[in-house]
Amino acid sequence: MPDSRTLDQETPDKAPTRIPGAQGRPPEVDRVAASRRAVAARRERAALKKDVAMRVITPQELLRRALAEPTSPAGAMRVPEFLTAIPAIGEGKRDRILHDLEISPVKRLGGLGSRQREDLRHFLDSRWPEPEPRAGRSRLIVLAGPTAVGKGTVAAHIKQHHPEILLSVSATTRAPRPGEVHGEHYFFVDDAEFDRMIADGELLEHATVHNAYRYGTPRGPIEKALAEGRTVLLEIDLQGARQVREADPSATLVFLLPPSWDELVQRLVGRGTEDAAERARRLRTAKSELASQGEFDYRVVNDDVAHAADEVARLAR
Repeated sequence: MPDSRTLDQETPDKAPTRIPGAQGRPPEVDRVAASRRAVAARRERAALKKDVAMRVITPQELLRRALAEPTSPAGAMRVPEFLTAIPAIGEGKRDRILHDLEISPVKRLGGLGSRQREDLRHFLDSRWPEPEPRAGRSRLIVLAGPTAVGKGTVAAHIKQHHPEILLSVSATTRAPRPGEVHGEHYFFVDDAEFDRMIADGELLEHATVHNAYRYGTPRGPIEKALAEGRTVLLEIDLQGARQVREADPSATLVFLLPPSWDELVQRLVGRGTEDAAERARRLRTAKSELASQGEFDYRVVNDDVAHAADEVARLAR
């Protein structure tokens, strides 16, 4: 009988078959996951560039996010992409800026050196300065922002949870939406009555919004509440906020921002109160309204209603 050791030597175990080129390659599941992460990161970078282009966030804010988390999609964005996302910067101007700041076109925001960071910050601040919070507080708070950002929802939360703050009720010529109550949500009036209120000086401010309906703030209840030492919150549009600032320069103006442009679009579509043509018109208006946020004293992001409402309420203290 043959020795078992001899058989082992004569019939060695078959070596595993190797697939040409497979050595060192990650498993298929890892490649798929990596591909999905790359796609998600590209989408997030695209969304961030859109937010800068639509002025939902400032270029400085995007730069802050990139420097805080260099490996994030913001940090991975190349500087040329970042610059051309800023309105009024085309490819020619972009190249001149890169040359003047001595930043390589392949450089990513999260990988900028300390000198490059400061030079880029200085460049942005010199051309698109962010508003400085004003000294002191006023008991007259004006809350404005683009369409569908959730001004009414935030104001309603403040009314419910901060009873010390009086929420002004506006007059409007538009029809009530489902669930809206006259005298509680708005004073619903016709054009003739609105004209009378203007003629009699009963409105602190008034404006035509979205080229359709008129809105105005009755003066009497506000003056009475302020005389009693209460804080008053006005939830109005951009035109009205400008009129209030002109009438009372001490008023505190707060601009409510959406978390992103895409979220603003989704909120408008999800609301379902306008047809496609009206939504398109409101989004065009929203873009111009977002460009005016620098006129305001404070900016609050409405990513969570309760948190945004508390931020606004704190400004009255």
